Amino acid sequence: MWATALSGLYLSWQAAVLIGLSAGAVGLIAWHRAWWPKAGAIALVLAGPIAGAWVGSHVLRAETHPLRLAADEGRTTTVTAELSTRPRGIRAAGFGGHQAGVDHVVVTATANGATVVILAPAAQWRDLLPGQRVTVKGSLAPPRPGDLTSALLRVRGPPADVQPPPAWQRWADHLRDGLSRASATLGEEEAGLLPALVVGDTEHMVPRIVDEFRTAGLAHLLAVSGANLAIVCGAVYLLLRKTGPRKAAVGALVALVGFVALAGPEPSVLRAAVMGAVALLALFIGRERSALPSLATTVLVLVLVDPALGADPGFALSVTATAALVLVAPRWARRLKERGVPQGFAEALAVPAVASLATAPLVVGLSGQISLVSVLANLAVAPVVAPATVLGVVAAVIAPLFPPAAEVVVHVAGPAVTWLVLVGRHAATVPGASLSWPEGWVGGLALAVVTAIVFLLLRNKKTRVLTVALLVGGFVALVPMRTIAPMWPPAGWKVVSCDVGQGDALVLATAEADRAVVVDTGPDPGAIDRCLRTLGITRIPLIVLSHLHADHIGGLQAVLAGRAVGAVAVGPLKEPAWAWKEVNEQARANGVRVLEPKAGERFAWPGLELEVLGPRRQPVVAETNTVVNDYSLVLRATTPAGRVLLTGDVELAGQAALLGERDLGAEVLKVPHHGSRSSLPAFLERVRPRVALVSVGTGNRYGHPSPQVIDALRAGGALVLRTDKDGDLAVLPGSRVVRRKRRRKMDQVWIRLHNARYPIPGGTPGFAWAMWQPGYPATQWPHDELKPDFAYYLCETLEDGSRAITYRARATHVLPPTEAADADAAYDLVAEHVFDDGMRIAPDVWHEYHYNALKAEAPWPQRIVAWRAEVEPVGPHVRDELRRFPRTGWTKSAAITL
Repeated sequence: MWATALSGLYLSWQAAVLIGLSAGAVGLIAWHRAWWPKAGAIALVLAGPIAGAWVGSHVLRAETHPLRLAADEGRTTTVTAELSTRPRGIRAAGFGGHQAGVDHVVVTATANGATVVILAPAAQWRDLLPGQRVTVKGSLAPPRPGDLTSALLRVRGPPADVQPPPAWQRWADHLRDGLSRASATLGEEEAGLLPALVVGDTEHMVPRIVDEFRTAGLAHLLAVSGANLAIVCGAVYLLLRKTGPRKAAVGALVALVGFVALAGPEPSVLRAAVMGAVALLALFIGRERSALPSLATTVLVLVLVDPALGADPGFALSVTATAALVLVAPRWARRLKERGVPQGFAEALAVPAVASLATAPLVVGLSGQISLVSVLANLAVAPVVAPATVLGVVAAVIAPLFPPAAEVVVHVAGPAVTWLVLVGRHAATVPGASLSWPEGWVGGLALAVVTAIVFLLLRNKKTRVLTVALLVGGFVALVPMRTIAPMWPPAGWKVVSCDVGQGDALVLATAEADRAVVVDTGPDPGAIDRCLRTLGITRIPLIVLSHLHADHIGGLQAVLAGRAVGAVAVGPLKEPAWAWKEVNEQARANGVRVLEPKAGERFAWPGLELEVLGPRRQPVVAETNTVVNDYSLVLRATTPAGRVLLTGDVELAGQAALLGERDLGAEVLKVPHHGSRSSLPAFLERVRPRVALVSVGTGNRYGHPSPQVIDALRAGGALVLRTDKDGDLAVLPGSRVVRRKRRRKMDQVWIRLHNARYPIPGGTPGFAWAMWQPGYPATQWPHDELKPDFAYYLCETLEDGSRAITYRARATHVLPPTEAADADAAYDLVAEHVFDDGMRIAPDVWHEYHYNALKAEAPWPQRIVAWRAEVEPVGPHVRDELRRFPRTGWTKSAAITL
């Protein structure tokens, strides 16, 4: 059944039918030749063809549904859909004045007999419940492979004609809200974790906790699984055990149904319910032999009812974990009890250990990493997971009846939840906590084979000692030596530009090893926290926020947490308002005062001095990104490595104001605004740095850094370093620089060009060219209205030897008539227009302006009505091997025209 589902989902419905018939034929031969018991052979004879027909019909119906055909053409449609799941938030990183958070939600629904996935605005959709019927209008797109979804529906507006949900759904939602309100009496991190632990509600989770749990191998605790159900039902069974086994079993069954209603009858929850029921069956009746047939039957029924489960990694993890729980966990628990461990505690220890080891090959196949702390972390949290879960369920049940009592129960669970946070945090900070491993099915299978061999060797008394010695030796050899003698940070570092993605975060060392000043905190709490941990910073006398954009303040909470912070300094412009409010609240919650230093003020610590150079102008009331950028705090730091000019995101007006300073010279320059085009040549010439640090994200959608700015810095004799290419950057005395490069994983994107007539010859030095050939799977050109005049592929060899492929197209962009003061203003105007279409102006290529006069030498200002330029999709380049792209010279239009 599983193989049939996989072949149908990833190949075709014909493949599913073929696999099913082949399985039936094998069963028939086995029956005639008595290879297996007759019951097994007959079961295969019957199940194979049935599975092939069933799965094949589902795949065929999904592929030929009218919504799928409309999705292939990118049509817009209006449908009436019934929601199948709760809306799940998609967290977006903040940048500029845009606040980080959940902007969109994903929800699965049924429309016209087909399964569709809806991507919609969070504010208008997040409160909907399963079972509600809505009318929705949006644009269709093809779904991902390996699924029975017929289409992806992108929605921009609110749902219409919203019908009320079933009564029991409203009741369950009321209980979940009660749990969230009661949990709010705990700390911020614990308040978000408890609902996630109990019912899988991650809406209020702190992003830092999510990252740490993933690193520590505890992410499974944030989703409803069979373990949750086993804990709840097991607690009820033990509570009612004295009333007799039948009454206890009925009580556990009622608890099972109630918990499914509380968590929501989504596919993952229903799957966990079935798996949890099987695990309970084995644990309660102690018959491991009967549990395996029950598990096999459960898998057969689930895949038959929903063939899409065959390709679901969560389903594979559930099956594997449940099999381990029913076959191995009881034996391990029994042996622990024989050694004097209490019964409940023994099971609490055995379950996570067995589940972690059994699912390791699958997890490695999905992630490409072996966690060295996962088992220990799960063992450490095992004793508190069950009490916290049970107490959370009790709080949810009583919250609507008596909220103060629910808050008391939550406070009782508080220490257990705090322990979970501490274990996840400390496990995530262990150096060398994970090892790289080949991902995919090959890597998973290889780890499974290695695990099986090691297990057999450990069971053999003759080879046990030798195996342990080899494991210890291998561990010492495989764990990176930097764990013992770290190469980072370099001795004597004075300035570090942390690789935090598309944002800024710099650390200025003092004469005390664990004490430093932090300037900006980047967009991501996890990135700046990791950077400070590797530097060993525990005391921060001052955090400087150059301005209140999301890519500079997003990691503030992570910097404040667990460190001694003296004060937070901000600039004179308190915009945007949400950011100013957030900074104040976080500082107040951590007992840290907020300062507003003025131009001319100085700060001094042993080994470090700071002088505030700007802004000197009075703040204005405006929230535009340019105004906020120009009011960035500008600092000059005096360090043993020389003077360091910290510029925030100052643009043209801010830099022009700084030119009035007597001496702007500095050995190290933090390049303004991630190296954007808004840098004055006169400003760069006045600073004339030896080292220029560009903090920028890989494949960012803004085109940062600008090639013109980079060329100007290099022409002035600066060594230009970029965090997107060089990782963390450390500056030492004598303008010496140490880079901490990281291995980066690039996304694959399939490309298909429309209205392409011919490729453009030539190109930038260092680039190779290759043509598309028919049959190559791809996605559509991202903008329906903007048709390229012609297009080409661009292939680049990266630093690690891999090749990157993207596409570029030359097109005419029509704009509303807008006056531009000069050529740079016109460029910025069009760059913003193109970005709204999901693209950026390609760097280092020819552009031409189209004005009313249609002449480049026309005097400024001009009213811009169109722009003709080469564009490319935003984001990282496409990574793929070139074997699909033969370099045989230029092809004619027939080779690329669709």
